[in-house]
Amino acid sequence: MGCGRNGSFDKVPDWQQWAVLVVNANAADGPPDYGGFLKNWYRFFKCELFTLMLEPTEGHGKWDGKQVFGDLPRNSEYAGKLAVLTRATIRLKKLSFFWDHVAPVSAQMKQADGFIFSAGIGEIPWVKQATFSIWENKQAMVNFAYKNIDHANVIKKTRQQDWYSEDMFTRFKIIGTTGTIKGINPLLTN
Repeated sequence: MGCGRNGSFDKVPDWQQWAVLVVNANAADGPPDYGGFLKNWYRFFKCELFTLMLEPTEGHGKWDGKQVFGDLPRNSEYAGKLAVLTRATIRLKKLSFFWDHVAPVSAQMKQADGFIFSAGIGEIPWVKQATFSIWENKQAMVNFAYKNIDHANVIKKTRQQDWYSEDMFTRFKIIGTTGTIKGINPLLTN
């Protein structure tokens, strides 16, 4: 999937950053073997590679009509360091409303207590968008998502104005990491 610039989605993609999501029932076996095309791409372009191994702990919603991470509980007891994937298909008639709110909320997220990292990703530019973020703990993420007035208002608007034809919210326990982004492992800097 393509990525936006500066840790959020953007109307102009970051041509040097890409996301690959691999769902693997045998995550205990370690990081996936990217094989063929991707492995050759990384070698040819001398790409930096950062891999997170994640275990889904809670979530709801669908991605292209599927529960891609299985039937998860809406809430779990896990409260430690976590990754969050929020993904939506934006209704074409609601694109301008959505994009008007991206920059202000993204700027506030980067300043939030407990925020570690984020990337805006999407499989179809401008329409099928996701935010992948990493937080020190569940409470920090919840504080930003629901206690930050601007973000809470955007969540409210998405529901009231029916911005999305589908959405999915999934939280993950981080079980391993390899590699770096821009020379650092963001999980080791905080």
